[in-house]
Amino acid sequence: MVDLADAHLLIIDDDERIRSLLRKFLIRQGFWVTAARDAQHARKILSGLDFDMIICDVMMPGEDGVELTRSLRETMTTPILLLTAKGETEDRIRGLEAGADDYLAKPFEPKELLLRINAILRRVPAAVEVAPTTLGLGALRYDIERGELWSGEELIRLTATESQLMKIFSAQPGEPVSRGSLVEQLGRDEGQSQERAVDVQITRLRRKLEADPKQPRYLQTVRGAGYMLAPD
Repeated sequence: MVDLADAHLLIIDDDERIRSLLRKFLIRQGFWVTAARDAQHARKILSGLDFDMIICDVMMPGEDGVELTRSLRETMTTPILLLTAKGETEDRIRGLEAGADDYLAKPFEPKELLLRINAILRRVPAAVEVAPTTLGLGALRYDIERGELWSGEELIRLTATESQLMKIFSAQPGEPVSRGSLVEQLGRDEGQSQERAVDVQITRLRRKLEADPKQPRYLQTVRGAGYMLAPD
């Protein structure tokens, strides 16, 4: 099931007033919301972002919501809820046959829209995230399970402290780790002297990771937050 608190919704509606009202309402309900003014605009957004759900008006100039739904269904399984002023059975069937997950006729109560969104998102199976076993660092690769750093077929020797640091960073790539946390996880006593010792170890580790240790690409300094491993 999709985490409703983190769900990102795309609203597609040519009516600016409705688009704005829906966006504000859904943001207040805790969703992330992006809005598009028509099908062409939506396609541009969809080319660069993934969404948990699409809420699309049917009656739009140019490519309408049903046509857009049918086209999107050729390449994606993202849930689609169609909105329209038409409530006839034939129109509902046409939208559902195009691949829509649900259909809501205008005018509607915001609470009903919210209930339908939540019901659809609860039916979507959560993506199973497979943790990587290796991290790419340019010409190097780090084997997370073995705690080994390789350059091609050559094993790069790491000191005990460097090996500990790599395990800490690889457990949360892309997230900064504070110097204080590094001191604690390395089992050192707290204090500025130990934080400075960590800085020295980071400098040494960079010599093994970076093409230019003075301008680190993979073991970055995050101002005010500590250090971060940024794999490819």
